Amino acid sequence: MGAWNEFEIAGHACEAYTPAKLSKHPGAVIYLHDREQTSLLEKETFLQEFDRHGLRVLCPQTGQSWWADRIHRDFDPELSAERFVLDKVMPWLAANWQVEPPQVALLGCEMGGQGALRISYKHPNVFPIVAAIAPALDYQIYVEDRDPALTRMYQEVETARQDTATLHIHPLNWPRNQWFCADPNDFYWHDSAERLRMKLYSLGVPYEGDFETAAENTGWPYYVKMVGPAMNFISERLDAERRRVV
Repeated sequence: MGAWNEFEIAGHACEAYTPAKLSKHPGAVIYLHDREQTSLLEKETFLQEFDRHGLRVLCPQTGQSWWADRIHRDFDPELSAERFVLDKVMPWLAANWQVEPPQVALLGCEMGGQGALRISYKHPNVFPIVAAIAPALDYQIYVEDRDPALTRMYQEVETARQDTATLHIHPLNWPRNQWFCADPNDFYWHDSAERLRMKLYSLGVPYEGDFETAAENTGWPYYVKMVGPAMNFISERLDAERRRVV
């Protein structure tokens, strides 16, 4: 197994995993955490996948920010989580791991999954590779339920809906490599993943994914089951982007 490091970028906590043996080609993954801010430190299946592909993984910590371009004061009073990834994390990767687009992929689960998709939809040239496991796409439902973090960022349900990943897809400018999955037994998020899939299909935007595989339980049992296919996709597409002729 590789090694974990804990440090700060621009005053904010981050974790990083370095496999024992790195891939011979440069590449890295930014992992966007879930709503519970679960660390991957003890998620052995995830670490095995990172080792298998030889990819370093950076895990920024932003609290219940939903990875949005809105101020979440528990994270930072002036910097949004999205801008933190773009303006602080990406320069750190270039300076310390010598990786730049398109050598960086986004990966996330639940809250992090929707964040990965939305950020890649808004900035497809920076993040042309994205994989999302059980993305919490229609998170405006939590505004309806008066979730404390979301209601501070979005005063209205419709405002939140307009900022969801599904509504940030541009029909002519999208990430070249996207993969997402949803457990058919996931009461909260499967239907919104299906809506995203139908919109991508109607726009003619290519994607890959799995919407039939189920786990005994939703949540982490499902994330663990699907990280293998997600990392296979990321590894293959990092290699494809490396060989791509611009």
